[in-house]
Formats: sequence, structure tokens, C-alpha cells
Amino acid sequence: MEEKKFDLNSFIGFVLLGLIALYWMYTNQPTPEELEKAKTERIQDSINKIQKEEIIPVAETEKTIESLPDSLKLLQAQNTLGAFANSASVSSEDVSVIENDFLKLTIANKGGFIKEAHLKNYKTYDSLPVKLIQKDNALFNINFGTNGNRILNTKDLNFTPSLSKSGENQILSMKLKVDESKFLEYRYEIKPNDYMVDFAIRSQGLGTTFNTSQPVNLEWDLEGYRNEKSLKSENMYSWYYYKKDGDDVTYLNPDDSEVEEEVNWVAYKQHFFSSILMTDTPFKNATLTSKNLFEDEQKDSVFTKAFKLKTPLEFSNGELNYAMKWYYGPTDYTALSAYKGTQLDEVADMGWGIFGVINKYVFRHIFNFLSNFTTNYGLIIILMTIAVRILMSPLVYKSYLSSAKMKVLRPEMEEINKRLPGKENAMKRQQETMALQRKAGVSMLSGCIPALLQMPVFFALFKFFPSNIDLRQKSFLWADDLSSYDNVFNLGFSIPFYGNHISLFPILASVAIFFYMRMNQSQQANMQPPAQEGMPDMQKMMKMMIYFSPIMMLFFFNNYASSLSLYYFVSNLLTIAIMLVIKNYVIDEKKIHAQIEENKKRPEKKKSGFRQRLDEAMKQAQAQQEAQKRMKKK
Repeated sequence: MEEKKFDLNSFIGFVLLGLIALYWMYTNQPTPEELEKAKTERIQDSINKIQKEEIIPVAETEKTIESLPDSLKLLQAQNTLGAFANSASVSSEDVSVIENDFLKLTIANKGGFIKEAHLKNYKTYDSLPVKLIQKDNALFNINFGTNGNRILNTKDLNFTPSLSKSGENQILSMKLKVDESKFLEYRYEIKPNDYMVDFAIRSQGLGTTFNTSQPVNLEWDLEGYRNEKSLKSENMYSWYYYKKDGDDVTYLNPDDSEVEEEVNWVAYKQHFFSSILMTDTPFKNATLTSKNLFEDEQKDSVFTKAFKLKTPLEFSNGELNYAMKWYYGPTDYTALSAYKGTQLDEVADMGWGIFGVINKYVFRHIFNFLSNFTTNYGLIIILMTIAVRILMSPLVYKSYLSSAKMKVLRPEMEEINKRLPGKENAMKRQQETMALQRKAGVSMLSGCIPALLQMPVFFALFKFFPSNIDLRQKSFLWADDLSSYDNVFNLGFSIPFYGNHISLFPILASVAIFFYMRMNQSQQANMQPPAQEGMPDMQKMMKMMIYFSPIMMLFFFNNYASSLSLYYFVSNLLTIAIMLVIKNYVIDEKKIHAQIEENKKRPEKKKSGFRQRLDEAMKQAQAQQEAQKRMKKK
């Protein structure tokens, strides 16, 4: 058998082939970065496949991503967030706090916005802290585009906080960083003893990062938490106010949306508390939305209304730069009017027109003056009622005096009615009655005008008491909160338009107004001329009002502020007392009769132009009636 010999050439060939293979493998192996990227892609593919096939919950998938190495997290963030990938390395759970003696604000890293706004000096109706923002009821977000064709929301990104001080002011800078020289910043500055917080939105070095062809939209949403005993009343006094540049303050109706230009500030008013955003650079085009969340007082709702603001922000030299202010505090006229030139005091809603003037310049000062002497706000309301009735007593006197004069003339007016009966003599009867009144120096208007002058006071106080935060949670007698209804008995069921409880002050006010109207009816009966044929009997209508008005007040005020019912109760009692004093000790009917007789003897004054035109019109109407009679006889 032939023995195999060692083939050197073959050996050398195999060695060369091996060396060539090793060289090829060495020169073509992936870099560490390529290996890391391939590993990330494999993991992401696995995660997507798992989510699609629903093998494990999404929350578990997020845990898988969180378990990735930091380098892989950064790659993942770069794919999603682009230039703002560094925000993924900031903790999303941490918060920062700035506060003074009035206000405590908690700002979250995630989103950089206010997570909780706590008013330290106030409690809810059930003794909890008043927090205008809590439990994710508010959202502040900026939506913007980047050059990588990404659309990002600041609410989803993590800001880096930095606390500092400037004198007694606390400053919190929240930065959404690209790097140390490029960032988007929210800057909060809170002063001592103030509900107003300086706020700024600015960017630095992001001119090439922003996609300026995409709009930058600011969004501010808030759902108003319930703070008061009467959810129905709180919802009724919760409104969306806003101020346009160079224009008056206006409001948005519930369940409505408006697009407004040049908006200086918006206010989300929740009866006694308000959340307000102001800007030095007016919002050019703002979409304002208000939605009513209150459905039925019987349902255990925790919200009143939902408020929304959406407005585009404008670039200045490729950057954002807006100086703003936040106000989280009481809807107090005195506190809001301290911010001069803003018209924020209009949010307190003291009433429009003459009613607001009376409240701002009369009743508010009377109330504040009386509050210097006592902290019993029920007593302050009573003293204020006395002051108002004393101020109004000359009008009551004028009205009663006019009634007494008409009472003296009544027999002569009845004589005219008997002498000129029937519809055909209606015009002549009216002429002689007016001539008698004019000659005696008596006018029906002299009794009506004082009553009309008292109406603005009635409507002004209707606004003043329910909006006065000083009365909030102040007790008096059985009422535990003068800004809400005084509940003395729960019915256990609801009566339409009345409610599910019984309030005592409205009952007392209704009784008082019943007796007042009984007395006033006899006075007004003297003011009315004797009933004429073909004319409605005003006395019967007034008798119906005697019973209808107290019942209406009983139903209407059962859910209103007990301070308002207390005022009307005391006011009607005082008016009754004043009328009795005037009737029994001031008015002398004999003197009035003598004065009227004296007036009759005097030559009649020259008629005014209006009186001449009126008499001429009545003569023409009478002539037409007589012509019609003659035509009928023919």
C-alpha cells in the first residue's frame, strides 16, 4: 500500500485561505455604535411585536423600555424627541414649590406647569383646603413643530428646575433643554403677600430648532372644582371673563365658544375665586370656550364649568418671548382693583351701569366702614340696612305725602266720575281729573317717581351681597354661611324651583313683604283714580300682587344667599315702621287739605309746551269721539 506524503503546497494554500478569511472578517466587523443600534432595533421590533400581538400589557412594555441602558434610552429619545432628547433624562416625578403667606404653587417637572395651586387662607364648604388646581383638573401646554418634522407638546416633556431668590421674591426657572445654551423656559416669580405671580415664556437659541412654518399654540384648560355649599349658586356665579386690547371687559356665555383678537387677559371665575392669565403681548387670535359641567344639584358633582383657551404664539426674531402673569386668588373687588390699569376688578361683578356705580361707590364703602366696628357680619348687614333705609326715607316720605294728597282729592275725583259716566265721556272725564290735580298741585308721578328711584338700590344689593367674599362662611344666628342658603330642615326630596331644603330667612322676608304690601296697597289705592268704565281695575291687580309677590320670593330666595334674605327681611320691617311713623306722626291730612284748597285759589301756572301739546291731543281725540257719535245717530 502506497504511503501518503505531506503536501506542503496544500498546507500553505489552506493557511493563506484562513488568513484571508480572518482579514475579511476583521475589516468588515460592525462598529460598537452599529452593534448598539442593531441591538436597539431588535429590542424595539420585539416590543412592537409584543404590543401588536397583545402578549403583555403596554405598561409592562414601558417597563421594558425603562430597563434599557442609558445609551439606548438616549437613542430612543432622539428618534422620538429629536433636539429635545435630553428631556428624557430628567425625572418626570419630581416637583418644585414656590410659596408665600397667601399662595402655594407646586410645579411639576413633566410639562413645567402648575400642578397644584393652594390658597392658604381659605377652606371649602367641607373644611378642606381651597385648591384651584389639583388632581389634574388643569393643563397648560405649548404645541410646536421642530425642523425634524416632529410635533411636540410641552406637557409630555420634562423640564429641568432651578430655584433661586431675588430679595424676598422666589424664582423658579423651568427649562426644556437642547443643551445649556439652547432651551425653552417657563419662569415663575412669586412676591410676598400677593396672589399675582410673574410668569414668562421665552426661548433661547432655538431659532433653528423651531419649524416656524408650523404654528406654536398655547393651550390652557381648567375644570372648576366645587368649593361652596350650594353647587347651583356657585355654578350660576362662575363665568368666563376676558379683556380685549382697548375694549371693555366682557364675558362668554356658558356652553359657548368665541374667537377674539388682541386679548389682554382671560379669567376663569369660580364664584369667590378666580384663575387669571394676563399677557403684556396681547394674544392675536384666541379661541375661548366655556362648557357647563353642572347638570343637577341632586347629583354629586364636583365640577362647575370647564374653561379653555387656545391661542397661537408669535415668534420674535425666531424666538418666543412673552411676559405674563398668573393670578390665583379670591374674587375680591378690593384686592383686584389694586392692580391698576388692568380692569381685573370687573371680574368681581358688582353689577352693570347704575347698579355697579351704587355698589362700588356707596354700598361697598358703607359695608367697609361698618366692618371696622364689628366682626359680626349679620349685625353689619342689619346696620347697613338701617343706614340704607334712613337714606331712602325721604323718598318714602315723598311717596306717602303724594298718597295723602290724592286721598284728600279722591271725593272730588269720584264726583267727576259720577257727573261724566260712560265710555263716551272717558276723554272729557280724564281731562277734568287732570285739571283738578294740576290746579290742586297734585301729580300721580310724584308718588311713582320715589318708588322708581328705589329700584336701582334693590337691584344693586341683589348683586352686592351674593358677590361679597367677606360674607363667605360667616355665621349669624342659625345661618352658618351668609354667602349661601340657611338650611334649617332637609326635606329628603326636591320640590321644583324650590329645592330639597327649607331656608328660614326667605320665609321671614316673605312674611315681612306680605305685611308691607298690605300697607302699601292701601297707600297706592289712594294714588289710583277711581275705577273707570272700560279700564282695568288696578286695585284688584294690586291685591293679587300682595299674595303673589311673597310666594315668588319664598321660592326664588330659598337657594340664594341668606345675607340677601336677611337684608330684605330687615328692610321691609324698617319700611313698615317708617310708614307708620310718617302716617301717625308726620302727615297731617287737615293741613294737606288746607294747602290744596289754597292751591286751588291761586292762578294756574302757564302750561309747559309738553302740557299744551298733551291737552291739544286730548281735545282732538274728544272731537273725534263726538264726530263718531254724530255719525252713528245719522
